[in-house]
Amino acid sequence: MEKIKEIYNYLTSLYENAECELKFTTPYELLVAVILSAQCTDKRVNEVTKNLFIVANTPEKMIKLGQENLEKIIYSCGFYKNKAKNIIGMSQKLISDFNGEVPSKMEELITLDGVGRKTANVVISTAFNGEAIAVDTHVFRVSNRLGITKANNPLESEQQLMKIIPKDKWSDMHYKLVLFGRYNCKSRNPNCETCKLNHICNYYVNNKSKS
Repeated sequence: MEKIKEIYNYLTSLYENAECELKFTTPYELLVAVILSAQCTDKRVNEVTKNLFIVANTPEKMIKLGQENLEKIIYSCGFYKNKAKNIIGMSQKLISDFNGEVPSKMEELITLDGVGRKTANVVISTAFNGEAIAVDTHVFRVSNRLGITKANNPLESEQQLMKIIPKDKWSDMHYKLVLFGRYNCKSRNPNCETCKLNHICNYYVNNKSKS
């Protein structure tokens, strides 16, 4: 699909080495960070986990830390009570069902507290170097705006993207779409006029015709 090739090449010119901006050293740390990143910036999460992982960077240490203490540390990430509950529950299940190790398969990851398809796909692609498309708000928005998907929800978007993007480019394209949505094709005031994709962008064409 020529449109996908053009988009991929342009995003590569902007973000040649696109990668996850969350800081981590183990699959468990990444899993915790992704759970914390829901409706929170990666920058804020990195500031929080810098202190959190000093005291609790394994399931065992996290459980020992306890939900109340965890809530105090992650407070600034927002929704801290629910996130702390999920992280503790996830840690307990890792120990009881997976010998304390983060699984690498989708069907196993989504059995963990606080882990949906988006979180699981990030872990698969980032921690285990698998090919996956994690659809967050940026990927969902950008894909619909560009017209490469016509989706009503993240699952539809993921399924459509998997069909039109070559599998060996899934993870790379995901990271590029995330960064493009975060820094260029923002939710409010996207940089449409300077974007070299505006000629094939449904959002730009439709809004330009109304102006």
